[in-house]
Amino acid sequence: MTRLLPGVIAMAAIVVASNILVQFLFGNWLTWGAFTYPLAFLVTDVMNRVYGVSAARKVVFAGFVTGVICSFIGTQIMGEFGPLVTLRIAMGSGLAFLTAQLLDVAIFDRLREGRWWRAPVVSTLIGSSVDTAIFFTIAFSGTLTFLEPANDVSWAGEVLPLLGAGPMAPLWVSLAVADWMVKLALALLALVPFRVLVTKLSPNPA
Repeated sequence: MTRLLPGVIAMAAIVVASNILVQFLFGNWLTWGAFTYPLAFLVTDVMNRVYGVSAARKVVFAGFVTGVICSFIGTQIMGEFGPLVTLRIAMGSGLAFLTAQLLDVAIFDRLREGRWWRAPVVSTLIGSSVDTAIFFTIAFSGTLTFLEPANDVSWAGEVLPLLGAGPMAPLWVSLAVADWMVKLALALLALVPFRVLVTKLSPNPA
């Protein structure tokens, strides 16, 4: 368990930081949390490469538990428009994290024998895409209002040009696309620290 502790701590720190930073806007389409949350995939992939699938899953579950605790705390804190974390956001966040991270672990494992960069790139790109789709759909799509009828998310359904310049789409779709683009960019940039960390932690780097 000792060898997993750095990964568990890193994952927990990323989840906590992202839950705090998501409250602060960065431009019109993003929050600061969009830049920290994708690092969770880096932690998962490093643990997977160095210690294997079982270790990576344990780190993922530690992050999930941390996220659940953060969501519960957020539901108890009242902001200007109600709880900082609504039921839909809590559900979307938890389901997206667990599904995407476990998918990342499985895909990485299938590709681990290939070129060193292929497993982290493919697993993170697919995991990030699934994460974005699940979270934003559950949290803001008008078709799922039955999940929390008392939570008015009509603002997210306002039809506007995509990212301010594209075809007309609900606001939440622009938020999702912007978030997804950041995740894809960070997935590529994360190859550098991935390689460095794997080389440092593993006697036989991939």
